[in-house]
Amino acid sequence: MKETLEVVDKTIAKGVQLHHVVVNAGKIVAMQTDLQLRQSVNSSDLINADGQAVVWASNLLGKPLKERVAGIDLMVNLVHLAYKKSYKIFFFGAKEDVVRKVVETYSSQYSTNIVAGYRNGYFKKEEEKEIAKEIADSGANILFVAISSPTKENFLYENKELLSRVNFIMGVGGSFDVVSGKVKRAPIWMQKSGLEWFYRFAQEPKRMWKRYLFGNIKFITLVLKERFK
Repeated sequence: MKETLEVVDKTIAKGVQLHHVVVNAGKIVAMQTDLQLRQSVNSSDLINADGQAVVWASNLLGKPLKERVAGIDLMVNLVHLAYKKSYKIFFFGAKEDVVRKVVETYSSQYSTNIVAGYRNGYFKKEEEKEIAKEIADSGANILFVAISSPTKENFLYENKELLSRVNFIMGVGGSFDVVSGKVKRAPIWMQKSGLEWFYRFAQEPKRMWKRYLFGNIKFITLVLKERFK
């Protein structure tokens, strides 16, 4: 986390762009068959392991990662950094009431000065270029995209040039839902023990059971194949 924040801060200070992405077990499984998602992830400048399972797998495969860097934790730290360094953030994604609540929360906690703009995450494919231009023209140094995969990864990859004036771009998935209070995050002990996925499953079992059951099995299979090939 510390190293990532330092890289982001230096990038903004230099006035160049850094495309960031996080991966978890589910995304790595999806990348095996979704070639566009794979290209979007692999072409990014900086990749962090959002899921603890990825960190465990890295140890098993002899290429250990230092720690998990959850997207939501990075986002929270970057908001604080923006306040300290007078950077501006564009918040893009989620439902209108959710993204507005996120902006209100951070404006109250820090200052309205950190907000370059915001927009909900509901749009048509043909509107993407216009949205990217709106974000670029906002004067934002940082862009958070709170949309589900693979839409957020592909949006950032396909519109990277239009967003070239935005120094740091990253997808944050469902983080806005957590910050707005719509969704509760797992307790710290569950986050550290790699059980955050189970907490999410417990909140929405009907929607999540297939994703986690089959996704986790496929991920374990991929890791074992890599380990013993």
